[in-house]
Amino acid sequence: MKIATFNINGVKARIETVLRWLDESAPDVALLQEIKSVDENFPREVFEERGYNVETHGQKGFNGVAILSKLPLEDVTRGLPGAEGAGRDGVDDEEARLIEATVVGDHGALRLIGIYLPNGNPAPGPKYDYKLRWMERLKARAKDLLAQEMPALIAGDFNIIPQDEDAKRPEAWTEDALARPESRAAFRRIVNLGFTEAFRTRTHGDGHYSFWDYQAGAWDRNDGIRIDHFLLTPQAADCLHDCWIEADMRGRDKPSDHVPVWVDLAI
Repeated sequence: MKIATFNINGVKARIETVLRWLDESAPDVALLQEIKSVDENFPREVFEERGYNVETHGQKGFNGVAILSKLPLEDVTRGLPGAEGAGRDGVDDEEARLIEATVVGDHGALRLIGIYLPNGNPAPGPKYDYKLRWMERLKARAKDLLAQEMPALIAGDFNIIPQDEDAKRPEAWTEDALARPESRAAFRRIVNLGFTEAFRTRTHGDGHYSFWDYQAGAWDRNDGIRIDHFLLTPQAADCLHDCWIEADMRGRDKPSDHVPVWVDLAI
């Protein structure tokens, strides 16, 4: 099963780019971030015409996540539990940043958690506090996921540069919310629960990025950062065949500032 995570930076602005990518690369499952659309306005028909089941958790003009799957999706849930002042469903966060579903493959089921983690800038400040609180809530969900002892993954735009080697110019990010020590520590606390960071099991060293800013010729200078990740439970890690970044997408017409990251799992 080939699964891709892709921050598309707006489904309306990038619809032709996304459709061309789906036609060429044909992921079995695509986890999308920053769809920037309410659910009822998401152009689901063009994806359904290509054989995808579509589930969204949208928001007008900002954020928003979606799952496209050629296989049936079951037990779909939306939103991250644990917000302060949460209602009976445990969710009151108005920002659409998480969607979950179970997909059944040829050899078993896989739980998918697609996320768009808060950016957190400017830091310090209220937005950064929200980022760290959100990560603490994600850690709680991650613990529950591990306790189920099933193949599962958390994937998407984490807005975290895990290490200096994940940035072309790490010195430029020292005080940024994506690389501050508190952010990296929060990310490590989630990984260290028992997850495998898929890309780094297959590829080591610097020079591997998933995001290049639109400004200052960042793509031409390969001035990128790696902030889109797959975290696998032990049961999913046992099924890992490969993980890679589809970097050439950044050089296409009307690109997102992110590119797809893939895993291939024997599920």
